[in-house]
Amino acid sequence: MDFDFIAEYTPMYVTAAALTLRIAFWGIIFSLVTGLICSLIQYYKIPALKQLISGYIELSRNTPLLVQLFFLYFGLPKLGIIISSEGCAILGLSFLGGSYMAEAFRSGLESVEKGQVEAGLSIGLKRSQIIRYIVLPQAISVSVPAFCANIIFLIKETSVFSVVALADLMYVAKDLIGLYYKTDEALLMLVLSYFVILLPVSVIASLLERRLRYAGFGN
Repeated sequence: MDFDFIAEYTPMYVTAAALTLRIAFWGIIFSLVTGLICSLIQYYKIPALKQLISGYIELSRNTPLLVQLFFLYFGLPKLGIIISSEGCAILGLSFLGGSYMAEAFRSGLESVEKGQVEAGLSIGLKRSQIIRYIVLPQAISVSVPAFCANIIFLIKETSVFSVVALADLMYVAKDLIGLYYKTDEALLMLVLSYFVILLPVSVIASLLERRLRYAGFGN
């Protein structure tokens, strides 16, 4: 194991990790927003839109992120739509994550008893107030484990972004292996980089789930 090589190229992994985290952050934010909108459309069974959202969820969940990225990066330019590598990565991650977050939100929304909604209507609350003050707080609490699992899943999915010429962690590792044939060192730094990124997320998720259980939410 060449530790001098590791020390010399660690800054490249730090830079790549920062890029990976930035893309993951925006992808997760857009996934949550997309998932919430889609789940509310399904929850209220809005005609036409409900079928459209169901089609989107099935398409997104049943096609690999790699294929989606190829379509965005290589397919759209054929139609005159050119998106940067980082834009393709964020859009692809949001497209994939939105469907998973939608299912997580939906399971939480459906866990709220109908009687609570009826009670809100009986005291004169508007539907927007019911969803904001009664349904969503409980739904989000119940769905936290699914949200955390999806977040970890999406961060790990960033490992395929090198196919759209992004200098992420996987790109740097493959580049160093190709240039210097330092396979063990490059892969060790790659594994440690993802471990350093994902371990805090996993710990925070566990603490959040435990706190919600103590507060009386979830199972």
